[in-house]
Amino acid sequence: MSAWAFDASDGELLLGTGVTGRAARMGHRLTIAMTRWRATVQWAGAQPVAAELAVETDSLKVLSGEGGVTGLSDPEKALARSNALRSLDASHFPEIRFAADDREKIAKTDDGYRLTGVLQIRGSSREHVIDLRTEDLGDSWRMSAESSVRQTDYGVKPYSMLMGSVRVADDVTVSFTAVHVKDD
Repeated sequence: MSAWAFDASDGELLLGTGVTGRAARMGHRLTIAMTRWRATVQWAGAQPVAAELAVETDSLKVLSGEGGVTGLSDPEKALARSNALRSLDASHFPEIRFAADDREKIAKTDDGYRLTGVLQIRGSSREHVIDLRTEDLGDSWRMSAESSVRQTDYGVKPYSMLMGSVRVADDVTVSFTAVHVKDD
């Protein structure tokens, strides 16, 4: 059995939030990077048999915000980060994990693999499906995925302000991209 290992130096893990509520146009749609993560894929021959991703919750960094009445300032980015870490209860739950650790949970698709595993956020675990696309670049493989996660499914209360008239949307988009150099 062989293994591939990745971290943030091999790709990126981004979150995208939306805004809802009566005054949603006042809020920013955020792009957030998770800057410390590691992933492993276990192989049996040419077949992946397990995949795992672990993300350090406090590695959250607000990159940008679209919309809103004004542009997103650095102090507002810092406040958004603080609010997100509080919502995720990062001091008590320092890691977010996804694991598909059974070969029966990894199925080949036309453009990659479907991973059926367990996503754990803020101490709550639920089954989650990720469609991972793979692309042969000749000397390396590019992997990418996009998935939606509903915060309230994991006990996360989306941040709100102005008595709920501006709220972070419950669904967050998670996108992952990484490149792995082929073994000789």
